Amino acid sequence: MKLSIPFATLVSAASFMGGADALRVPDFQQVFDLGHGAIDQAIKFGQDALSAYGSGPLLQTIASYLNLDLNTLTPEMHSVWDELVTKFPLTISKMQLKLSVPKGRKFRKASFDFHVADTKFPDHKLRVKSTPADLGVDTVKQYSGYLDVEDEDKHFFYWFFESRNDPKNDPIILWLNGGPGCSSMTGLFFELGPASVGEKLKPINNPYSWNNNASVIFLDQPVNVGYSYSSSSVSNTVAAAKDVYAFLELFFKQFPEYNKKQDFHIAGESYAGHYIPQFASEILSHKDRSFELSSVLIGNGLTDPLVQYEYYQPMACGKGGYPSVLDPEECDAMENLLPRCLSLIESCYESGSIWSCVPATIYCNNGQLLPYQRTGRNVYDIRGMCEDSNLCYKDLKYIDQYLNQDFVKERLGAEVDSFESCNFDVNKNFMLAGDWMKPYQKNVVDLLESGLPVLIYAGDKDFICNWLGNQGWTDRLQWSGSDGFAVTPVKDWKLGKKTIGEVKNYKNLTFLRIFAGGHMVPMDQPENSLDMVNRWIAGDCKF
Repeated sequence: MKLSIPFATLVSAASFMGGADALRVPDFQQVFDLGHGAIDQAIKFGQDALSAYGSGPLLQTIASYLNLDLNTLTPEMHSVWDELVTKFPLTISKMQLKLSVPKGRKFRKASFDFHVADTKFPDHKLRVKSTPADLGVDTVKQYSGYLDVEDEDKHFFYWFFESRNDPKNDPIILWLNGGPGCSSMTGLFFELGPASVGEKLKPINNPYSWNNNASVIFLDQPVNVGYSYSSSSVSNTVAAAKDVYAFLELFFKQFPEYNKKQDFHIAGESYAGHYIPQFASEILSHKDRSFELSSVLIGNGLTDPLVQYEYYQPMACGKGGYPSVLDPEECDAMENLLPRCLSLIESCYESGSIWSCVPATIYCNNGQLLPYQRTGRNVYDIRGMCEDSNLCYKDLKYIDQYLNQDFVKERLGAEVDSFESCNFDVNKNFMLAGDWMKPYQKNVVDLLESGLPVLIYAGDKDFICNWLGNQGWTDRLQWSGSDGFAVTPVKDWKLGKKTIGEVKNYKNLTFLRIFAGGHMVPMDQPENSLDMVNRWIAGDCKF
């Protein structure tokens, strides 16, 4: 669901809901909303910060905390860090530069019906529990449990729902929320799952659930997200991919009825624009895999930051199909800061170094995201204001409350004492590891060249992973079908006689703009979202 923006990398993690991920507005306002009377104080603070946190002490601290060699820092990057301290002193002063360790959590001992192992994965085990339908989420067959990575003390929670239609023949979809650091249970109960949760903390049937015609797995990853837990941390997308592949192999070993005839797809949103290309690449790299990958679907994702960061100013300033929410001076300021932002992202692309990638994240998020955030608008839907500190949607709190009930945890086999939709420490760890600005569109090229169908869809009222940026990077993607995709006309996407979006398809790449959808398309446009996924899994790439 969201994309958690490291605005505290910015300072407080703001989620890109694609993970519906996490924007904590109150923290952000405390840090950045200075008011006109604080300008002189801010300038002095910046001067003090430069002397206190200049390239010497600051970089030594970073190197120590992140286990980096200061000798690898070039003079150019040295000056970049000094520039950050000068331009964004409040952000730098608030940064906790140490990688977070998992918080202490109490654990519950749960029983499971099946324990699955395979000699190909000696350190991975799968535990499976038949989930009773009396929870009221759905009447279909359900399983929940954990993937255990024993040598690393990592435990990933999942919840599986069979198709409401024909589970023996319908496709399987793995759904991933983003953040990084947000639970896929948000996608389950707030977007595309069999039920939502209201203020009475009772499941409410969703007639437009994606399991109407597909079986769906919701996976909490990386570790320490949702019901998942570990004594260690994962802070990059590549590391997470290997565990997801092992999970799928063990899942399909336990349930061979799902991997013989059915198609298998991976779908997700927001930071899943990082996850899915890497996870799919990991799957395809294993020639001896026991299942086949049929396609990937990425909704309002962050995949190619170098292109996508160009489009925050146009989206905020009236060029994305919605009136400008900023005044001309703010729009000009964003435009003036953009060239430097892009040069830093390009440096990250070239080197892959934390020394390059972390400054790119800080500089660009302050310059291109902060002006919008300060309006108080919902970063996931430009049409409205942020309702609540909980990712801007007040109803999200009901999901946490529901999943923290003891009887729910007992029936699901959850082994942690508390459920949180988003873990902001995970978000910060990914940012500090330099993962945020890395170029995952390169993996998309590999997927396309392998022949795998790729759907990039975007609700056109989202700001944080907006449709302009997603359209931009797909248009500029360099692959064997680039020339054909460039000249392919955009056509209307219709549901009945109503036009509900625009689509562009060439060979195995499809871009879909969804009218009146925000970051979480299945929540904003449930019927249209279901039409999209039904057509796609049926093999209709052209809509």
